[in-house]
Amino acid sequence: MESTVSALIAALNSPRAIGAPGRPWLDGPGLAKLAVSVGTLLAERGIGPGDRVGIVLPNGPEMATAFLTVAAACCAAPLNPAYKSDEFEFYLSDLKPAAIILTPGGPQAAQDVAVRLGIPVLNLVPEAEAAGLFRLEGPAAAGATKPIRAAGPDDPALVLHTSGTTARPKIVPLTNANIVASAGHIARSLDLGPEDICLNVMPLFHIHGLIAAVSASLSAGAAVCCTPGFNAFKFGELLREVKPTWYTAVPTMHQAILMRMRAHPAQARAANLRLIRSSSASLPPQVMAELEEVFGAPVIEAYGMTEAAHQMACNPLPPRARKPGAVGIAAGPEIAIMDDGNIILPQGEIGEVVIRGPNVTPGYDSNPAANAKAFTDGWFRTGDQGRLDEEGYLFLTGRLKEQINRGGEKISPLEVDVVLLDHPAIAQACTFGIPHDKLGEEVGAVVVLRPEMTATEAEIRDFASVRLAAFKVPRRVLVMDDIPKGATGKVQRIGLAAKLGLTAQEAV
Repeated sequence: MESTVSALIAALNSPRAIGAPGRPWLDGPGLAKLAVSVGTLLAERGIGPGDRVGIVLPNGPEMATAFLTVAAACCAAPLNPAYKSDEFEFYLSDLKPAAIILTPGGPQAAQDVAVRLGIPVLNLVPEAEAAGLFRLEGPAAAGATKPIRAAGPDDPALVLHTSGTTARPKIVPLTNANIVASAGHIARSLDLGPEDICLNVMPLFHIHGLIAAVSASLSAGAAVCCTPGFNAFKFGELLREVKPTWYTAVPTMHQAILMRMRAHPAQARAANLRLIRSSSASLPPQVMAELEEVFGAPVIEAYGMTEAAHQMACNPLPPRARKPGAVGIAAGPEIAIMDDGNIILPQGEIGEVVIRGPNVTPGYDSNPAANAKAFTDGWFRTGDQGRLDEEGYLFLTGRLKEQINRGGEKISPLEVDVVLLDHPAIAQACTFGIPHDKLGEEVGAVVVLRPEMTATEAEIRDFASVRLAAFKVPRRVLVMDDIPKGATGKVQRIGLAAKLGLTAQEAV
């Protein structure tokens, strides 16, 4: 099969491809027919391979099929529908899409910005016959019809922005070949087949949901059921209704699910999941163990990022070893560890994780400075620090830019998180740096307690001080009902101190 999204869709013959709770399944041939229809409509408006189309839709099956059909014809640019006007102004000005797809009652901010920037708006109207079916309505073609040409492997199929926590967000283009390669890597890692159903709770403007849940499932001829969004309180109900064989989520979602499902272990076991996948951030070993105990299913931790079209490493399925704390073995691209002098390090030594392979972006869009910094001798520098053990399992020690520098002492937030999670009253923990006038940074932490359990800041600090060197013990511990998260459900350590109002003066 050619390495394109259109070829992937055309090969589908499954009776179930895209679904949603309470709605009929869209089958493979139905999705292929929709892709032809969307490609034809876009071509009539002068939009084809290489052109970008913004997609601002709520989570659900139409978001999944819009991404797939647009990516097959040109280049999909999904955006978070919760963005404010200024954010839409930035992203749409930066992307310069040839059109934008909205629902008729979609975000007014996106509609207003598109009109102001002169971007044609196409309204997506869902069809009732099957989940994910839709028609596009918009301005009539203006005589700029393009010859209908199928996108090739090297044509961009998806563009996303980096998170931009410390700098201006960069545009990451992913080619058709990148997406198809990564989808295949994930499908093989999880041994997906036509009998599998993924319950997608991830936002579909994010690489994790787009590739790991949707694209990987279709690559294997499997099905994906798209929910309106993540809701831990409805998770048990969705398991009963959808009867999935697996789901994929970020660690904070898994922790929220545990908070709910540990009180309903029979319901969790009755779901009979074949596996649970975790990615996009490190999963604490304690959470992995409890998930497996509650659900009676193996937890497969993977390592992904946007620039790799998501997956880089993955723990193998049983009976092979799944090592708590490891994000697995190379599962797609080559993985190595590089030092500051661009030397590849031997197994066991800590350095920056670097990758190269068919799923890795060819480079940031129109950003030679960022590309020069990110690529070394064909290797992409991930910005993550870690080590490979003697069996090739990758252990991450944290993001290089998230390390806490306390008076010259480097502290890994992940190390402190794991210690705090050993406290019997703590369900979730997030360690971060607080500005300090003299030391540069001090260690802070936010924790969420288990229901009906208590612990004071002093008790938590005392617990940590027995297990950590004094300079690693959090100076401040905030007990909260929830840990602030970004739009994709990930905890963003950088900037968390400011978000919580912890200033340098308070850290003295």
